[in-house]
Amino acid sequence: MDPKQIITFLFLISTTVISAHEYLRPPPRKALHFPWSRKSSSLPQQVHVSLAGDKHMRVTWVTDDKSAPSVVEYGTSSGTYSSVAQGESTSYTYMLYSSGKIHHTVIGPLEHDTVYFYQCGGQGPEFQFKTPPAQFPITFAVAGDLGQTGWTKSTLDHIDQCKYDVHLLPGDLSYADYIQSRWDTFGELVQPLASARPWMVTQGNHEKENIPLLKDGFQSYNSRWKMPYEASGSSSNLYYSFELAGVHAIMLGSYTDYDEYSDQYRWLKADLSKVDRQKTPWLLVLFHVPWYNSNKAHQGEGDSMMAAMESLLYAASVDIVFAGHVHAYERTKRVNKGRSDTCGAVHITIGDGGNREGLAHKYKSPSPEWSVFREASFGHGELNIKNSTHALWTWHRNDDDEPVRSDQVWITSLVSSGCVAEKRHEQRKILIQP
Repeated sequence: MDPKQIITFLFLISTTVISAHEYLRPPPRKALHFPWSRKSSSLPQQVHVSLAGDKHMRVTWVTDDKSAPSVVEYGTSSGTYSSVAQGESTSYTYMLYSSGKIHHTVIGPLEHDTVYFYQCGGQGPEFQFKTPPAQFPITFAVAGDLGQTGWTKSTLDHIDQCKYDVHLLPGDLSYADYIQSRWDTFGELVQPLASARPWMVTQGNHEKENIPLLKDGFQSYNSRWKMPYEASGSSSNLYYSFELAGVHAIMLGSYTDYDEYSDQYRWLKADLSKVDRQKTPWLLVLFHVPWYNSNKAHQGEGDSMMAAMESLLYAASVDIVFAGHVHAYERTKRVNKGRSDTCGAVHITIGDGGNREGLAHKYKSPSPEWSVFREASFGHGELNIKNSTHALWTWHRNDDDEPVRSDQVWITSLVSSGCVAEKRHEQRKILIQP
């Protein structure tokens, strides 16, 4: 074999070895194009549902007709609506843009783990959703930084294939970025999923859209994506909590004040002090900017919030923290104060939903000791909480079939590990004392 043949042979072997061990990322996809189609001004558009307290659901939709009623008819049989609820509505203007009429109607009480059929505004198509179960097991789909690209569509298609009860979204929804019509197209894009399962969201930097002296931040987000903040004692739609099936979930705001003198900090402290781990053994927290991040993108942006609030989360024995912002995936060990801690939270960055800005490819080297798995790929996660002690977390790449698990780990609750009992005195000291 001559030297050229030897070099070619060695190159082919090395290429084969690399491809077997390294994931080759696919190229980016273009933003989706939404052709304009004429619709009746009173027909419901951009339909989505969200949890609204115990046994209640909020149905949200938009109509071009400003006189359309905020009424939802619903029942457990298709075409037969045994109940009706009257809601409220809002609208907003943003520079030259005027929104449609945004309807918010709370329906219930509803039975757990039941399919309901519903119609918005007394006309238009029939929709259906399934209420979450009353007890374990329960499954959450998790994906942040969605946007409106071909990869977004792929992420949504993958989520649609999994059996889940609630979608959790840690910020950056539409990537409208001041162009308000993109909020409308995002609502249409997610409607097939968001009208069938509750979507619980928190805000990211792309929801701010503030214009100094002209527009306050989060006007579009707050008008369109109303969450159950009042039911949890919060004064702001930017942070709130909810409970279902043995889980207490807290949604925090990375872009509203969070220091110890802020309303959000006081609310979080009060909310954590009320958590009953007998009733809700699992404690989850979501916000946008990650605290534990070994990607070179957005380094240090979560440090000040972490300095203010991590001690509260640790005292309360939070099990899992989900964040977005970094357009990649990363999972940590249980951590606290920048290092591994068996009584700390598992932090998962899942800002890989499909946004138009692309992936964050560069990571710090060497990897921190607390980082377990990291990869710059689009995808989504699934948290299947089996019972009060064990949950299965899986992460799925978009370019694999949905059942393929690129990362998976069994997580044991801090209640069952004894950490909650060990920290009772610390919890009382930090959370209850003024």
